[in-house]
Amino acid sequence: MIKYIIRRLLYLIPLFFGILILVFAASRMAGDPVQLMTGLNPHITAEAKQQLREYYGLDKPLYYQFLVYVWKLFNVDLGNAYAIRGGLPVTTLIGQYIWETFKLQLAGLFLSLTISIPIGIISAKKQYSKLDVSVTTTSLLGTCIPVFYMGIIAIIVFSYYLGWLPPFGAHSLFPERYPFGNYMLDELWHMALPTAVLTFALLAPVVLLVRSSMLEVLRQDYILAARASGLSERTVIYKHALRNALIPVVTYIGLYFGGVLAGAPITETVFNWPGVGRLFVEATRRLDFPVIMGITVMITMMTLFANLITDLTYAYIDPRIRLE
Repeated sequence: MIKYIIRRLLYLIPLFFGILILVFAASRMAGDPVQLMTGLNPHITAEAKQQLREYYGLDKPLYYQFLVYVWKLFNVDLGNAYAIRGGLPVTTLIGQYIWETFKLQLAGLFLSLTISIPIGIISAKKQYSKLDVSVTTTSLLGTCIPVFYMGIIAIIVFSYYLGWLPPFGAHSLFPERYPFGNYMLDELWHMALPTAVLTFALLAPVVLLVRSSMLEVLRQDYILAARASGLSERTVIYKHALRNALIPVVTYIGLYFGGVLAGAPITETVFNWPGVGRLFVEATRRLDFPVIMGITVMITMMTLFANLITDLTYAYIDPRIRLE
């Protein structure tokens, strides 16, 4: 196992730098951030623009900019933002947004798994029943509806018409608006709507994944043997079938968890949620290269690490899987 982990880590190093090169080159080809920063100033001169490019190091060749960035990366320096929040260090900037993203993402993931796994199991057990058809239809509908559309409809219904939940933000601006004067309740109150939308968006594909995986496992010979040996249906389903059916779900969770730091850009933008996903959208719109690269570096590291953990989890869930 230790040799396998070492091999995987060594394999991840060139993969990490390959992703870094692609994102670095793609972001530089997107445009000129100095032009965006000075576009609304008709009096700025070409010399002033050139000085800004020299200040940010954008006048150097692309390969030189990349080598400088990698050198700073080895020194745990992600640079400073160009235009966002007055040029704060990227690590500080991400640190200010990361908790809100984790809070929203983990809540949505936990709720979606808690709801979807039992529903998927019941749907597979009662294949082609009215319940199964209803679950499948609703899940397919959930995968087809765009997240931004669900978010807008949720805001219109629950915020503007019913007035039950706040339409945007992570907390109230004034303490007197806290429910019962409690800050924690205020955070939960603001989380309710975006978490519900995110949960529903994650719920649909997991239900279909669990259902299809359970249907395949329930047809295996060892399940028939377990039933023939007199084991209860609950033991057969939850001890033998579910453990093997979770392999695709673990893959999905691993991929999702790797991108948790990226946030849910659409959900965060629709609900004006102060998370990393919304920060990434803003940085992309303003071509703030250090922020784009800083978030990309962290997302890449988390994704590669999550893939490693996922592979190790396979062997734990299914002893037939051997790491070679």
